[in-house]
Order: sequence, then C-alpha cells, then structure tokens
Amino acid sequence: MEYTNSLLIDCELRSPYNSGRRTRSIDRITPHCVVGQLSAEEIGNCFLQAVEASCNYGIGKDGRVCLIVDEADRSWCSSSEENDQRAVTIECASDVSEPYAMTQDVYNKLIKLCVDICQRNGKTKLLWFADKSESLNYIPKSKEMVLTVHRWFANKSCPGNWLYERLSDVADRVTEELSVGNSLDDSSKIAYQVQCGVYSEKVNAEEQLKRIKNAGFDVFMKKINGMYKIQIGAYNVKENAEIMLEKIKSAGFDAFITMENNLGKEVLPLKTSTEIAKEIFAGVCSDSRWETWGNGQTRVDRLTKAGYDVNSIQKEVNKLFV
Repeated sequence: MEYTNSLLIDCELRSPYNSGRRTRSIDRITPHCVVGQLSAEEIGNCFLQAVEASCNYGIGKDGRVCLIVDEADRSWCSSSEENDQRAVTIECASDVSEPYAMTQDVYNKLIKLCVDICQRNGKTKLLWFADKSESLNYIPKSKEMVLTVHRWFANKSCPGNWLYERLSDVADRVTEELSVGNSLDDSSKIAYQVQCGVYSEKVNAEEQLKRIKNAGFDVFMKKINGMYKIQIGAYNVKENAEIMLEKIKSAGFDAFITMENNLGKEVLPLKTSTEIAKEIFAGVCSDSRWETWGNGQTRVDRLTKAGYDVNSIQKEVNKLFV
C-alpha cells in the first residue's frame, strides 16, 4: 500500500525511534495524552531526546500538528508492537494530572486529523467499543477503522479519563464527517493565525522568531512559497485570534490575522458585512464558487460556508432594502 502523511501538519520533527516500514496495514488510531500543555514543536522535541519512544503525530495545545514518524512507519508509542504496527498514534497536549484535560483546539484538531487519516487510508467509519477484549478481537471490515487506547497495553491512565470519556463522541463525529463527504478538499474550513512578519531571508525570520519568543509568546516559523512567515496560533474561532492579536501588538510587535483552509492554503481576508450585503443587493457574488449568494436557506448555507456571520450580513441587507 502507498502511504501518505497528513496535509494538516504545521511542522516536522522526525524521531529516530521507530521500526521503519509497517508490517500491517493501518486499521487503528490510538490517541494519547502527552502529559503537558505543550506546543507542537515541544511534543516533537520530546521524541528527539534520549527517551526511546515516538508517535506518528503530535497535536499542540493550540491545535497545531507536528509530524514525528511517517505514517508508513511503526512508531514506538503504545507499549504494544502489534498495536503500533496497525495504528496511527497521536500524542495530544494535555494537563499534567488526571483527568488529563485537553483544550478545545486540541480536541477539534484530533477529530479533523482522524477524518483525514481515515480518508487517506480508504476508511468510511471510525469505531469505538469501550471494551478492551471486544476491540482487540474485532476484525475490522475493509472500510472500518478502530480506536484503541494505551491503557489496554500497559498500567497507565493514558489517554486520561477526559479523552477516554469522549472517544464515543470522537468516533461518531468522525464517522459523520466521513459520511457527508467533508474532506481535505473542503476548503471552507478556516484556521485563523496571527502573522508577525514575512521574510525572504531565513536569518531575518529567525531573529524575529527569537524576539517574539523572548517576549513570552509561543511562536513558530513556516516556509510558504519560498517565504518565511512568523506566526502565532491556529485558531478555529476568529475571536481567539483577535485576542492574541491585541496581546502581541501590546507587546510592541506589528501583526495581523491571516487565514488558511484545510489544505494549508492561505485565503483572502473576508469582506465586511456591508460589502457582502451590497453584493446580495446587486445580485452578484465575489466568491468564485457561486454566481450569486442566493436566497433563503441557500444564502444562509453559502454565507456560512464562506465564513461569514449570517445575522450581521442580514442586518446590513435590511438597511439597503429600507
């Protein structure tokens, strides 16, 4: 089978601790708690050190993803060679004590990453049995993926009761997204990032990165189309990005909000509610997916998919028709 890695990754820190090419095809996903509210880079760095362990992906506290071991290879993660040969393993940032709670950004990205893993491996359903014997003895059908947990293979709490109690929800939400065709190609899902500089020279970007880190911010560098971008966060909610924007500006740094879709492609900023209302009034649409914004539920669906606040735009539309 030809394996691929997720396009949702934000950074790569390859661990030397793995067994190389898998001997089994992927039919399991095993999420873990990393025991620490760490960034994606910090999770990756954990598995570069003397600790002889690894995972395929790490999800940082802000929802960013680090690739640590290629999906084609078996990580050392679950205290079970048989499980790790079959499973994509995911370490998730968490609190340091039971129930090892995770942020909403981590939880949302875990679901999105599971959807992605299932899609690329030809699966249409994610199963959770909540029973060790039933899960480990179950033979998945060709289109099925099964959730497993570290505590079944070692005397550990992992992934912690916070996530363990939500795995049924994870399975249901992933399966629902798979069934309605929400995929990586659905570019309507947006992540908001705070950008603090764009540089053609890596050395200049690294200097800015150091300055912002020294000011106490969890910042990272990303190379896109030959340019080095300094960014903070990957927020599902725009208001959270705006809060961070104010913090970084108050610290004396110039910054603005950028947006990326599921493919990691930067998208243009949204227009104002007034601008979109004028388009609706004129019967035109600036979004290339549609000729007009439509009426009724069609308009609601299109505005929502494009990332707009429907109620705010409707208020502006009402003003134009007075």
